[in-house]
Amino acid sequence: MSASTTTVGHNEVAALKTVALRGGLREPVKVSCSTLGERLDASSQTASRRLQRLEAAGLLDRDVVGDGQWVTVTDAGERRLRTEYTDYRRLFEGDAGLTLTGTVTSGMGEGRHYIQLSGYHEQFIERLGYEPFPGTLNVSLSESAVRARAGLDAVEGVPIDGWEDEDRTFGPATCYAAEVVADGETFEPVHVIVPERTHHDEDQLELIAPAKLREKLGLDDGDEVRVRVTDAERADEPASPTETAEFGGST
Repeated sequence: MSASTTTVGHNEVAALKTVALRGGLREPVKVSCSTLGERLDASSQTASRRLQRLEAAGLLDRDVVGDGQWVTVTDAGERRLRTEYTDYRRLFEGDAGLTLTGTVTSGMGEGRHYIQLSGYHEQFIERLGYEPFPGTLNVSLSESAVRARAGLDAVEGVPIDGWEDEDRTFGPATCYAAEVVADGETFEPVHVIVPERTHHDEDQLELIAPAKLREKLGLDDGDEVRVRVTDAERADEPASPTETAEFGGST
C-alpha cells in the first residue's frame, strides 16, 4: 500500500519497533493483536488500530489471516526506525552525525544551473559562508547508506528558502554540513543539499562546496567516497550570548 497522510505518532512507532524486534525487518512475522497489546500495555483493539495506521502510512505491510496477521516492516518503516535510532544516539552519545558511503557518478548537469540562480546563490553565500563551485558532486550511495540516509532527519540543517521569479516558482532545500573523505584525503567545508522537490532517488546524494571536489580530491566516476554529515550552523546567525561571553565579549 502506498504511503498516505495518516498521522503516525510515538504509540504507532512503539508498535513498529515491537514488530521489528520480533524479526519483521527481515521477513513476515505472525502477530496477534492480543499479544501485541500486552507488550504495548494496550488493549487488543488499540493494538489493531495502531497496526492499521502503520499500514495506511506505508510503514507496515499486513496479511490478515484467521488466527492473526502476518506483518512486515516496509522500507519506509525501516527508515522511520533508523531516524529514531539516530535521535537516541544523539541523546545518549552526543553524536548527531552519520557517515554515508558511495561512489562518484556523473549527474545530469542540473546542479550547475540551479546553484547559479540568484535566488539560491545569494542564500548559499549568506547562510553557508562561501560561494559554491557552480556544480555538484553526485554520489551513488551504497545499499547500507541508503538505509542510513534516514538519519538526516535527526541532523540540524541550514534551510534554503524557496523563491519565485516572473516565470516559475523554485522550491526550498536543506543543506547539511559535511566532509568528504576519499583515498585518505579529506575536504571541507562541504554541504549535502537536499531539495524539497528533486528528481533524484534516495540512493543519490548531491554535494556542494567552495571548490570543484573532483579536482581537489582527484575523483573519477566509480571512485569510493565517505561523506561524514554533522549538524550545520548558519553563517549569518550571530553567536549566542553564552558563546560571546566565552570569547571575552559583552553579553
